[in-house]
Amino acid sequence: MYGVCGCCGALRPRYKRLVDNIFPEDPEDGLVKTNMEKLTFYALSAPEKLDRIGAYLSERLIRDVGRHRYGYVCIAMEALDQLLMACHCQSINLFVESFLKMVAKLLESEKPNLQILGTNSFVKFANIEEDTPSYHRSYDFFVSRFSEMCHSSHDDLEIKTKIRMSGIKGLQGVVRKTVNDELQANIWDPQHMDKIVPSLLFNLQHVEEAESRSPSPLQAPEKEKENPAELAERCLRELLGRAAFGNIKNAIKPVLIHLDNHSLWEPKVFAIRCFKIIMYSIQPQHSHLVIQQLLGHLDANSRSAATVRAGIVEVLSEAAVIAATGSVGPTVLEMFNTLLRQLRLSIDYALTGSYDGAISLGTKIIKEHEERMFQEAVIKTIGSFASTLPTYQRSEVILFIMSKVPLPSLQHPLEAGRTGENRNRLTQIMLLKSLLQVSTGFQCNNMMSALPSNFLDRLLSTALMEDAEIRLFVLEILISFIDRHGNRHKFSTISTLSDISVLKLKVDKCSRQDTVFMKKHSQQLYRHIYLSCKEDTNMQKHYEALYGLLALISIELANEEVVVDLIRLVLAVQDVAQVNEENLPVYNRCALYALGAAYLNLISQLTTVPAFCQHIHEVIETRKKEAPYMLPEDVFVERPRLSQNLDGVAIEFLFRQSKISEVLGGSGYNSDRLCLPYIPQLTDEDRLSKRRSIGETISLQVEVESRNSPEKEERVPAEEITYETLKKAIVDSVAVEEQERERRRQVVEKFQKAPFEEIAAHCGARASLLQSKLNQIFEITIRPPPSPSGTITAAYGQPQNHSIPVYEMKFPDLCVY
Repeated sequence: MYGVCGCCGALRPRYKRLVDNIFPEDPEDGLVKTNMEKLTFYALSAPEKLDRIGAYLSERLIRDVGRHRYGYVCIAMEALDQLLMACHCQSINLFVESFLKMVAKLLESEKPNLQILGTNSFVKFANIEEDTPSYHRSYDFFVSRFSEMCHSSHDDLEIKTKIRMSGIKGLQGVVRKTVNDELQANIWDPQHMDKIVPSLLFNLQHVEEAESRSPSPLQAPEKEKENPAELAERCLRELLGRAAFGNIKNAIKPVLIHLDNHSLWEPKVFAIRCFKIIMYSIQPQHSHLVIQQLLGHLDANSRSAATVRAGIVEVLSEAAVIAATGSVGPTVLEMFNTLLRQLRLSIDYALTGSYDGAISLGTKIIKEHEERMFQEAVIKTIGSFASTLPTYQRSEVILFIMSKVPLPSLQHPLEAGRTGENRNRLTQIMLLKSLLQVSTGFQCNNMMSALPSNFLDRLLSTALMEDAEIRLFVLEILISFIDRHGNRHKFSTISTLSDISVLKLKVDKCSRQDTVFMKKHSQQLYRHIYLSCKEDTNMQKHYEALYGLLALISIELANEEVVVDLIRLVLAVQDVAQVNEENLPVYNRCALYALGAAYLNLISQLTTVPAFCQHIHEVIETRKKEAPYMLPEDVFVERPRLSQNLDGVAIEFLFRQSKISEVLGGSGYNSDRLCLPYIPQLTDEDRLSKRRSIGETISLQVEVESRNSPEKEERVPAEEITYETLKKAIVDSVAVEEQERERRRQVVEKFQKAPFEEIAAHCGARASLLQSKLNQIFEITIRPPPSPSGTITAAYGQPQNHSIPVYEMKFPDLCVY
């Protein structure tokens, strides 16, 4: 019966006849539009027939593909597209299944034109919003096939470009169709993301090929549309823009794997571009998830080549700067902790020459160079990211980094041995470099917040180190914190300008908070400046940093008391050069003289006291004529001109404390305090110095100084506390405690085990002794008053007082009224 119906057209079902009528005799004539309208009307009128129409069209298309009748294939796909656009009934799902079956058939073909045709139809379908949900539709095949098309390697460049673009458009269609439909297959699953994301990155990676064709100006817009790289970038941005909080990880992980597999971290240009696209495409509140993924990937590549790790750190730097404009959240300290941990690992790798701790002399030099590059990248990243943070977070980061600096104290023991010393030194230098990067440009109106006590104590402790490079970092860090008006670069060179107005200094009045800060920490700062000046390993950079620090304190934190103390400090430094108890080299002594001249020249013009300025100017002019080696213009140059004999310097070449005290005292300054020579207070911070070990003798000199009446200043003899005395005190206290504990144990044991009579006798004796003592006390305290009439002699020739009744007492006449 069915065979007969197939032969006789009149007996065929109506939907088949309507489908057949849309195909012309010659496929070049295209779709018969009038018959297509009839088919569309019939499908809308009888929606239950739509699935049969789709199945029949699919059957014809598969047959035409097999017979290579590609014209009819195009007509069938055009008819399917029109039916999809027109029909939105509940039975559309079954029709869609037939449609997807035909698209899959075209995509399986080896003909590029059929693949492109199927892709275009799928993209049109992806843009349709369906009224009815689908529970069983699968797009796994389309994801795999479109990803494969994105990697096309066709011999013809133009065809290859078209196939790749079709693949990208297909992936974009899959994403649009599934990303917002919870009933569809989850496109964010790793099995799909591992295909989609690398396919898009592959086309982004080959952007140079598209740009190398250099089209003509008239054809440029058309060529740009045909560029797979730009299309892939738009698709990737759309994909990431639709990602929810829980899907970011699955979208970022394939990117990291792709960069690893294709060794794209080392040039790092493409990697940075990829993550810029990612960071600007995702929602701002999801930025910290990307940072966490990069941090985890950096930890996972801890044993990779330094160039790879440096590339990851560079990408992390770019991503973190972008993320800082959004919401970074709790990843701030996590990021710095990871970077500092990688910094310490890099130091170990540089020292050992291998990643497993074994020494490999053959590759050590190369790895040292690579690790140094990685360390600089880490420090740069720390600084660039910290510069984007708000003040309160930046302060936390500063404290966090400082807490990681190893110091020779009980809380941070240093490693022993040659390797341990090198590791300690490199770690200190790298962390201080990082701290300098973070402190650069740090703006805080309150110095108490910028330099809290716990931070300042640890920072200044490192200033006592013997290593000259570490001391220089400490000075530069202090300068970065104190300089709040951008005056630092104006003191980069030391000179004795006759008029400092050319520097155009920005000076503000010292605030109340800064005054409180200086009252609390000024002596600590002065002490470390003084001790830093006495170091024989100082170079020109150290003296320039010391000059800048003194100048900035005078500008940012100075009041009358601070100015007086700074002048006393610099005069004490001049005495160090003159007396030379430290046996300093000639250059260092000349540098101290020059440093004092430059600073006193600056402070005299800042105080604007004419007599003070005149005295400083006279000494400087005298030095210019007879002792130029005591001025910065001759000392702090490439080839310093020094004097070989600095013993017995004439008084005319020196700044005299008595003279300065006289001229400043006449202007309202505390002349009594100016007359006192500066003597630094020696504290227990010396135990943090590398030049003393924990077991050596620590001398604590306590200086009692009265600020209100300095002329009455007295020095209490310093009590020398040594390690042996401390040890003896601890041992003695322990022995006393042991004796007391043993005595108590014996008493308890006696009362537990002794007979009652013995205990009673013991307590009776104790009671009698106590009573006798009480009687003696009462006799002494409650003795009768002496007799006004005198005393009588008792037996044995001893005088004895007798109590006389009041009515018998004889009072003087003056007492009688």
